[in-house]
Amino acid sequence: MYLFLSMLAITDLGLSLCTLPTVVGIFCIGARDIGHDACFTQLFFIHCLSFLESSVLLSMAFDRFVAICRPLHYASILTNTVIVRIGLASLVRSVVLIFPLPFMLKRFPYCGSQVLSHSYCLHQEVMKLACADIKANSIYGMFVIVSTVGIDSLLILFSYALILHTVLSIASRAERLKALNTCVSHICAVLLFYTPMIGLSVIHRFGKEAPHLVQVIMGFVYLLFPPLMNPIIYSIKTKQIRDRVTRAFCY
Repeated sequence: MYLFLSMLAITDLGLSLCTLPTVVGIFCIGARDIGHDACFTQLFFIHCLSFLESSVLLSMAFDRFVAICRPLHYASILTNTVIVRIGLASLVRSVVLIFPLPFMLKRFPYCGSQVLSHSYCLHQEVMKLACADIKANSIYGMFVIVSTVGIDSLLILFSYALILHTVLSIASRAERLKALNTCVSHICAVLLFYTPMIGLSVIHRFGKEAPHLVQVIMGFVYLLFPPLMNPIIYSIKTKQIRDRVTRAFCY
């Protein structure tokens, strides 16, 4: 569990660092311009880390499934080697799927208004600034979302259905509550990640009449809120982390 938490923390930190240059530039020194190459590089890392976080959340769901449904086999199933392989597979999947996007955007000419709604670059917004047919980009972008976020969210729901089935078969009410309590932090992290991501995707693809302020707010919530809240959630719900934080700041 702590190895997966470390992966989640590193991914959240990476997302924050990817958005930091442009966010700080806008709000601290008023720098509102970004070059094409810098923009394409930023969106590559943002999308890559976003889909990597989706994979990490799926891995954590699998961790909860094994801990609750196969507790006697937990140590033999989730060995350090298996966890490293899961992490590498998640990273490779994200990089392979996102790698074509900057090159697909780079081939377009850009003209007219080139103003972004967010303080960072996203594929679904940058491609709309192109003076060319973006149908291929739109289709590929949808394919990437379905093959990552779509599949991951369905597998997470399936794992929790199995967890719930196992928990309801436990005779003791106290034991049922104890088992479910171990999943609260992960459920909160899943909701914090998927809800803004799905909302932002819906707004960009179908909410053309949505107020500009809504797009701006959703953009900030999508990338800045989960990295802020995940450490708080896991610090509150995980006794070992809470005790270590308390010792670090109180002694």
